[in-house]
Amino acid sequence: MSEKTLHLRLGIFTCLVALFLIFYAIPSFVFSPSNVGNIILSPLFWPYVLAGLTVIVGLGLLANALTSAKDTPFEDDETVHPEGSAPWMRLGALAVIMVLVMVGLPTLGMVWTAMLAFAACAFLFRTRHPVAAVVCAVIVPLLLYAFFAHVAGVAIPQGNFVRLP
Repeated sequence: MSEKTLHLRLGIFTCLVALFLIFYAIPSFVFSPSNVGNIILSPLFWPYVLAGLTVIVGLGLLANALTSAKDTPFEDDETVHPEGSAPWMRLGALAVIMVLVMVGLPTLGMVWTAMLAFAACAFLFRTRHPVAAVVCAVIVPLLLYAFFAHVAGVAIPQGNFVRLP
């Protein structure tokens, strides 16, 4: 399969899934009260934003497939998947991280557990930017906590050891 064919198929599939979400799944399964004052806090807002972004990604894939002149094969000697137990070991380690997240949520709280899970996944997948991964592992959960706890007024589960303001 060529890269052009792959992008064409992925683009069509992505656009169809996004249209399904926009016209059927979100209106049917996401419930929103009619008296929500701020549109950003509406339960319908973010699903529609994600579905819209999915449409944009699908259209980008379609545009790339239709404007691409070369029809090169997708896999070559450098992109061959590794054989052996290494991929299965990583998958098992990811499953362990997921279980530890579920165990750590009541004890550590959502923010600290998200920091540890983000850092663990970054190092599990051997990031080329370990310093940026650690910085993002700390800053992103703290910023999300600050937004949801102080701007949106949503209670974020805290742990037993350290409580955030």
